[in-house]
Amino acid sequence: MAERGRFITLEGGEGVGKTTNLIFIKHWLEAEGKKVIVTREPGGTPLAERIRKLLLDPQEQVATETELLLMFASRAQHLAEVIRPALLRGDWILCSRFTDSTYAYQGGGRGIDAGRIDVLADWLHADCQPDATLLLDLPAAQGLARARARDELDRIEQEEVDFFERVRQVYLQRAKASPVTAIIDASRSLEQVQQQLVGALSQQLGIVDCK
Repeated sequence: MAERGRFITLEGGEGVGKTTNLIFIKHWLEAEGKKVIVTREPGGTPLAERIRKLLLDPQEQVATETELLLMFASRAQHLAEVIRPALLRGDWILCSRFTDSTYAYQGGGRGIDAGRIDVLADWLHADCQPDATLLLDLPAAQGLARARARDELDRIEQEEVDFFERVRQVYLQRAKASPVTAIIDASRSLEQVQQQLVGALSQQLGIVDCK
């Protein structure tokens, strides 16, 4: 039986550079001999991607409770179809966002009590937690400016800066309380950000850089 793979999540607010750094981490891990599957939340499967479209569609009026439950519905499918099977095969999963983002966005941003999120998270994946989480941190206003210069905004990106500042604060609170989370200063140059990422992964997962 293959050794269980590792589960790495990349978190952060809008405009912090998740997409660019996800690709960087994938290539770095592959250079270290790991088989890496890159995925995202919400999404990651055909059904979960359809849920993602509903969640992010600016034309949709989505109640706060509906948003939370759709996030977990998408996650349930993602876990069943992608994450758990890959880890059992011994593959490494690199996922853009996971349940930390639900605590940050639906908890901090929308104001849903963390206890309600706890219940859903414990039910759905108490047995499947990230081995390492990398939080790309940037002041909310700076991240929003980057996001708004990039392309058309989705339903959640259209929120005001106060919403994203609440998101950031919950992210930081959770990161500081988590032994598997590293806070990455995303305000630095890309090279410096990626040096932080390599250092954090090497330390948390015991990877010795072969280069």
